[in-house]
Amino acid sequence: MTVRAVLYEEEEAAAVAARLRANGFDADVARERLAGEDDDEDHPWTVVTDAPPYMVEVLVEEYDGWVDEAPPEVEPPPAAPLELPDGPRRVKGHFRRS
Repeated sequence: MTVRAVLYEEEEAAAVAARLRANGFDADVARERLAGEDDDEDHPWTVVTDAPPYMVEVLVEEYDGWVDEAPPEVEPPPAAPLELPDGPRRVKGHFRRS
């Protein structure tokens, strides 16, 4: 399960990630663009980790952040390749492009 912690300061996100890594979990810090936010300086920071949600929640409470337990959106599998003709089709003695 992937857990996302959202914080407003880069230093706070880095501190949470460092503590999670010190406890043996993976943690990545990235800038998150929320809907409706126009100013690049107002975008919050996220820490994506494999740590248990309760542990992450305890850490982000110290920094006035929040935990988003929703799984990341999964991209649909690629569609099967189209079957294309090997060459032009003949229609009544004429070539027609498909």
